[in-house]
Amino acid sequence: MVLSRLLGFIAKDVAMDLGTANTLIYLKDEGIVLNEPSVVAINTAVNKVVAVGSEAKAYMGRTPERIEAIRPLRDGVIADFDVARAMIKYFLGKVRSSSRFFRPRLVVGVPSGITQVEKRAVIESAEQAGAREVYLIEEPMAAAIGAGLPIQEPMASMIVDIGGGTTETAIISLSATAYKESIRVAGDELTESIIRYIRSAYNVMVGENTAERIKWEIGRAYPADRDLWCEAAGRDIVSGVPKSLRLNDTEIREAMWEPVVAIQESCMRALEKVPPEMAADIAERGIYLAGGGGLLGGLDYLLYERTGLPIHLAEDPLTSVVMGAGMVLQDMKRYHGVFIN
Repeated sequence: MVLSRLLGFIAKDVAMDLGTANTLIYLKDEGIVLNEPSVVAINTAVNKVVAVGSEAKAYMGRTPERIEAIRPLRDGVIADFDVARAMIKYFLGKVRSSSRFFRPRLVVGVPSGITQVEKRAVIESAEQAGAREVYLIEEPMAAAIGAGLPIQEPMASMIVDIGGGTTETAIISLSATAYKESIRVAGDELTESIIRYIRSAYNVMVGENTAERIKWEIGRAYPADRDLWCEAAGRDIVSGVPKSLRLNDTEIREAMWEPVVAIQESCMRALEKVPPEMAADIAERGIYLAGGGGLLGGLDYLLYERTGLPIHLAEDPLTSVVMGAGMVLQDMKRYHGVFIN
């Protein structure tokens, strides 16, 4: 016990939001120290990592044949064990410059629908990357804590965490999840729907980074007060030459409609299944949105129109999960009941 405390003092403990799109790291007593894309570039000829994070993401769609840009997480869970381990090791090393010899404790946010096999993959990847102890917390629980919701009180709080790979809908009371649903429809599916639409409507292929930029510039779940336009370029499928496009928010909203409806329906299922007393709490307090997908223009108004409930956006939706995991890390005794392993 004394040795464990000594190691914890020397090696700063770490909280991590291991996301499909981005990985964020919170260092105990310091706050968020890293926010980078969950991308690794590999030289397949020699099986060697050549870039991780922001640098690797810049490679996407621009790499020569021998270089492959890989996202080791899909739908919120590890899809490529070896690449994920290399990525976690790189990120941990990047934030532990003063105590590389010592192994930290690690709190990791994971989807609420994670299987036992997927849990094991996360734990083993983190341990092999240098963590001495690994604690898992469900992302909606971490997001609720990070958003400042009173999860320990006997009053229901509803959180919808829309990440890159999953949308996590949960109703929380007394540090426990009374209802949860994880659907593998989120920011990535919104991006992919734009790629599919442009290919179908214009016979043009655009890359993931371009589609993501379109989503953030003019993507909306509810009509804007004025027309929005965006310039984009891709490759003409027929001629093979580069082609420029001018897109408007109406067509992009229609392109994203199916995944937006899936997210909306997940919220409705939660409200239909919640016990009456908890429903009264939610009616009074409303629904909280977290995750990058919560920033989609007009999503809050669309959900308000459908549910009639107040819709609140977390103060910083992109960091809610890692901030919540970090708050747990700062006071493990207080939050010991939230771990799922």
